[in-house]
Amino acid sequence: MTDPFFFPAFEPVSAAAITEWVGGDLAGGPASATITGVAPLEDASSGDLVFFDNTKYLDALSDTQAAACLVAKKHAAKVPEGVAAIVVDQPYKAWGIVLGKLYPTAMRPHSLDGTIAGISPRASVDETASLEQGVVVEHGAIVGPGVEIGAGSLIQANAVLGAGVRIGRNSTVGANAVVQHALIGDRVILHPGVCIGQDGFGFAMGPGGHLKVPQIGRVIIQDDVEIGANTTVDRGANRDTVIGEGTKIDNQVQIGHNVVIGRHCVIVSQVGISGSATLEDYVAIGGQSGVRGHVTVGMGAQIAAVSVVEADVPAGARYGGVPAKPVKVWFREVKTLSKLAERGLGARDKD
Repeated sequence: MTDPFFFPAFEPVSAAAITEWVGGDLAGGPASATITGVAPLEDASSGDLVFFDNTKYLDALSDTQAAACLVAKKHAAKVPEGVAAIVVDQPYKAWGIVLGKLYPTAMRPHSLDGTIAGISPRASVDETASLEQGVVVEHGAIVGPGVEIGAGSLIQANAVLGAGVRIGRNSTVGANAVVQHALIGDRVILHPGVCIGQDGFGFAMGPGGHLKVPQIGRVIIQDDVEIGANTTVDRGANRDTVIGEGTKIDNQVQIGHNVVIGRHCVIVSQVGISGSATLEDYVAIGGQSGVRGHVTVGMGAQIAAVSVVEADVPAGARYGGVPAKPVKVWFREVKTLSKLAERGLGARDKD
């Protein structure tokens, strides 16, 4: 791994201390092993911490030169002799906990232009805006009339906050993001280029032309939501577009007007969610999938990548395909079609 020089170096820490951080057990290797860096399995050298969570990399694990490895109990015996094996239930989650302690500045965006505190003289902040203590507004940012920003929040360079927008505490609006007609909670992260609260796609269509229907709702983003770069969230048409607390949205996702997304959902890159769809709590949607308007995806349901949801999905179900259906049915269809195709090719070859 290239030296992460963009983040301050951490003080050396022992394998025993890391074991305590993650609530693990030291199953092998020296507890006094000193960790001075982090790296992938194949690139690690003496002093590095690694993690193992995918059997595809078993060979890399057996050859690693790391000082310590976060590993599940079932794979602990595969850790080379002399490497401290830190046994945990979920190695990747433990890795996240450790990195959060070693590199705390990587946990949320920080100032891009070096502004330590306060308002840049090259920012535009309306005199009617209300900013609590510790708010940072960087060069080129625009804060409109009546905007409210909570303590500790960061508005990065060239971001635009439209009239009446409210931002909670310790939140971040990324560079070149645009936020309008929106109420945003605490500890929210909007990455660069995000657009929140623009018109939904509302038109009364007809042969003589398409009449624009005013979109008069808002966007409500609850606490601890993170939205990836260049994602767009349209404001509601006649009610609010809502994103529930703790939901994580990847880059380049489109969320239409009146969509309601529950708590702690995960939406991967290039997903499109049409207007008035509802995702209940803990829904996960794989990349490049689409959700039709006015459907409901039930609590805890999972949608495979590159699928199209055209009807309601029951709670806890696993769906995939075009149109999306229970994965067992989908897999059976794919297998059957593959066999039919092979037979057809075989028959043609004989001719």
